[in-house]
Amino acid sequence: MAEKRDYYEVLGIQKGASEDEIKKAYRKMAKMYHPDLHPDDPEAAEKFKEVNEANDVLSDPQKRQRYDQFGHAGVDPSYGAGAGGGFGGFSGFGGFGDGEGIDLGDIFDSFFGGGMGASRQSSNPNAARRGADCSVNATISFMEACKGTKTDITFSRVEVCDTCNGSGAKPGTAPKTCNECGGTGKIRFNQRTLFGTMASTKACTKCGGRGKIIETPCQTCRGNGRVNKNATVTVNVPAGIDDGQILRVAGQGGIGMNGGQRGDLNVRITVKKDPLFERKGFDVWTEIPITYSQAVLGDEITVPTIDGNVTYTVPAGTQPETIFRLRCKGIQRLQREGRGDQLVKVTLEVPKNLSKKQKDALIAFSDQLTEKNYEKQTGFRDKLKKFTDDLKKNFGM
Repeated sequence: MAEKRDYYEVLGIQKGASEDEIKKAYRKMAKMYHPDLHPDDPEAAEKFKEVNEANDVLSDPQKRQRYDQFGHAGVDPSYGAGAGGGFGGFSGFGGFGDGEGIDLGDIFDSFFGGGMGASRQSSNPNAARRGADCSVNATISFMEACKGTKTDITFSRVEVCDTCNGSGAKPGTAPKTCNECGGTGKIRFNQRTLFGTMASTKACTKCGGRGKIIETPCQTCRGNGRVNKNATVTVNVPAGIDDGQILRVAGQGGIGMNGGQRGDLNVRITVKKDPLFERKGFDVWTEIPITYSQAVLGDEITVPTIDGNVTYTVPAGTQPETIFRLRCKGIQRLQREGRGDQLVKVTLEVPKNLSKKQKDALIAFSDQLTEKNYEKQTGFRDKLKKFTDDLKKNFGM
C-alpha cells in the first residue's frame, strides 16, 4: 500500500489547528484542485480526493483524536497491514517476557505502517519530502480573461544552493558521518516496561537524525543546502477564467527534499474592471444610451461585443430599460464547450437645454398624440381613478 501523506500537511495547517482553520484550509484546497478547473488532470483529481479524505478525518473530533494518537492506522485499520491483516496475529514474537530481540520501534512499524502513523515518517529528516507550494497573484484585463492569454509570473521559490550543490557544506569540504550513530541517524537504547527490558530507537541528537554532520557550513545557504531564488514561469490562462479563481501549475513550486517532488505554483487571478462590459457568470452585460427619436422610430445602433462591434436594429417603440439578448456572444465556458450570451440594456437619454424652437416643436408633436400612443399612461389613469373613487366611497376622502 502506498504511503499516505500526513493529513495536516495535505491541508497545509499545523497539528494544533482550530476547527475554523481546518474549514478555511479545506475550502481553499478543495477549490484549488476542484475537477471543474482540471477536468483532464488525474493528478489534480487524486489530490482533490486526498483533500476530502483529510478533511473527513480532521473535521471529526473523534477521528482526529485517533489520528493524532495513532496516525493513519487509527482511522484506517487496513493501512500498513501486512499478511496478518491489521492488528491481528501476534505470532512470531517469541518469548515476550524476556525482551531479547524486541524493538518497540519495529513493533510500531509493523502495526502502524511506519511507526505511529505518519509522525515517525515525517520526523525522519532523510525521508523524501514534497516541496512547498508557492502562491502568487496575477492581474489580467477583462478581454484577456474572456479570450485566454499567456502571462509571465515572477516569484520566489526554494532551489538547490548553487554554491554547495545542495550538500550544505562549504565548497572543498563534505558532510561527515556522525560518530555517535555511525551514520544511521538512530540511537538504540533499552527501556524497562511491564514486559521486561525492551530495545527501542530514537533520533540521534548529535546529527538530528540525518546521520551526517556538517562541520563547515556553506556560507550561502548556511548549511541548509537550499536557498530562495526568483523564478519566472509562463502561465497559460484559459479563456473564461473569472476574478478570484486559482490556477494550479503543477511542479513549479519549491524543490523537494531528499529527492521529493516539487511543490505546485498557485496563481490567484485578478481581473480588471472594463469600462464597457460587466460579467455575470458567463454572460456579458453592457448598457447603451439611445435618444427619444431612436426609441420612438427605431434605428440601427452599434453594439460592442468581446468579438468586435456588431450592428443591431432597435425596433420602433422600444421602451426604456429594455434588454436585448445576443446569443452566444458572451464568455467561453471554462474548460467546456459553449459560450454565454451578451445582454444589451438600452437606456433612454432625455434631452436637456432645449431652445424655444425645439420646445415649441415638441409641444406641437405632443399635442398630436392620442391616448392609444400612451398605453401605460392610459392604464395608469384608469387605476388612479378607481383608487380615488374607492377612497371617496369607503373613507369619505
